[in-house]
Amino acid sequence: MIDSLDPIFTSVATMIAAVIIATGLVQSGLYVLQLIVAGRALYRDPPARRPALLWRRYGDLAPPITLIAPAYNKALTIEDSVRSLLSLRYPSVEVMVVNDGSTDDTLEILIEAFDLKPITRAHDLKLQHQPIRTLYGAADHPHLFVVDKANGGKADALNAGINMSRAPVVCSIDADSILESDALLRAVRPFIDEPKRMIAVGGTVRLANGCTIERGRVTKIAPPRNVLALFQTVEYLRAFLMARLAWSEFGALTIISGAFGLFRRSAVIEAGGYAHGTVGEDMELVVRLHRHFREKRQDYKVAFVPEPVCWTEAPETLSVLGRQRSRWQRGALETYFKHASMSGNPRYGRPGVLGMVHVLLIDVVGPVIEALGYILMPLLWLLGLLSWAWLAAFLALTFTTGVAISVFSLTLAELQLRRFPDGRQLALLGLAAVFENFGYRQLNTLWRLQGWWQYLRKSQSWGEMSRKGFSRKS
Repeated sequence: MIDSLDPIFTSVATMIAAVIIATGLVQSGLYVLQLIVAGRALYRDPPARRPALLWRRYGDLAPPITLIAPAYNKALTIEDSVRSLLSLRYPSVEVMVVNDGSTDDTLEILIEAFDLKPITRAHDLKLQHQPIRTLYGAADHPHLFVVDKANGGKADALNAGINMSRAPVVCSIDADSILESDALLRAVRPFIDEPKRMIAVGGTVRLANGCTIERGRVTKIAPPRNVLALFQTVEYLRAFLMARLAWSEFGALTIISGAFGLFRRSAVIEAGGYAHGTVGEDMELVVRLHRHFREKRQDYKVAFVPEPVCWTEAPETLSVLGRQRSRWQRGALETYFKHASMSGNPRYGRPGVLGMVHVLLIDVVGPVIEALGYILMPLLWLLGLLSWAWLAAFLALTFTTGVAISVFSLTLAELQLRRFPDGRQLALLGLAAVFENFGYRQLNTLWRLQGWWQYLRKSQSWGEMSRKGFSRKS
């Protein structure tokens, strides 16, 4: 009886292997396509090398911008971040820091550092948020405003900042991030080129770990010394320069990072602002903007610009990084299932047919299939139910393709953006691009499965996201 079942077990094992490998091939094919499209876009429209040229071309045309920086317990980084924002080269910008009921010294540090005083200012009440306690201004910095409000979460704080803003374009930025001095002028170009269509623009986020930060500015770029941060440096290059640029070219970009994104204020208000009750408010807003304007049949555009750079601090411990990645996965699942009717639906054009199907393959199904591959493929081979050829194909697909995509993404970034001119730094990043596929990638899959479990349990916790701060080298 057992012998008669062996062919059945072998056939089932082969079918499982075929599904896992086919899914991997589709994902790898998407990565290769993204790399080709992103490379073509960068060569077609290379970034301007000289900021002075940008200023002459776009300075007189740039619309006013309000930078909105939600801050919750950011005492370690808040002063450097605000000084960075105040030093930006842009014709008309106001900085709106929203203290979301911090329990540490965030507000006190801001008051002392910038000599803040309570002020009054008329503002909209179109978006819902927790009550505002006090609005502060600074005599020496007339374009700096600090909103102190009751805690309501990041989305709630962003809505408060949008209500308080008066500029036609708002920029959401994490309060523990630092923008390069010309980042806004580079990022606003799509709004200048297509003023009637453009509703949202994303920019590149890079890691400040390892860099030298002085008074809110990156004065020396260097790769992180921490291994986890080093792997994340390559990961960020791949995610932003390759994936988001490619999906922008496809007209199907579904996420703009909460660390750095520009939005037309009126469009965000029209769509209802940032959603409460989600940990992926950045992705959810972009998908909802697509949905809103497609259903209204209004012409619009969402874009990604690779050269504006926002520097942020990455987690350097497994516990903090794991909580971050689980939360990201949960946010992607919340957004997908909230807007699942868009997926593959021609009514929603490319964002539905391409963008949401990509989210389904990579974020919804991807981690489950990948985890099954890591567990079942070696197990079925050890049990003699799967030939070595199937296992070898899986290993080659998983590791060889992963290494190739990471290395080519790094090469593309340095050929066009040239952020790491030192040969030793590039060699170190090249090694990270190889070795992140052996262990780190598998850990990410585990954390994403945790995110799946948290989503099924309807968890809304952010977890503790501790940081070292910019006052020291990482």
